[in-house]
Amino acid sequence: MARGELAHLAVPGAELAVRVAPGASRNAVSLAESGLRVQVTQVAEGGKATEAVRKLLAQALGIAPSRLVLVRGATSRDKLFRIDP
Repeated sequence: MARGELAHLAVPGAELAVRVAPGASRNAVSLAESGLRVQVTQVAEGGKATEAVRKLLAQALGIAPSRLVLVRGATSRDKLFRIDP
């Protein structure tokens, strides 16, 4: 998705359910029925994939990565992010 393409979801206080696919062949963000699906090339090791997801998702939302807070799922493929004001 292009930068800011999901800007309509960037509501302060909103929580976003994300399904992560680490070690993918390319970085991508897509909408799925169950929430957002994020593919990152980074491997799931030491929080590297989670940080890559945070940055990629922030770019798709058109917000600063510091506004995305991981609420749940630090070591899981299913993550919940909150958008801070």
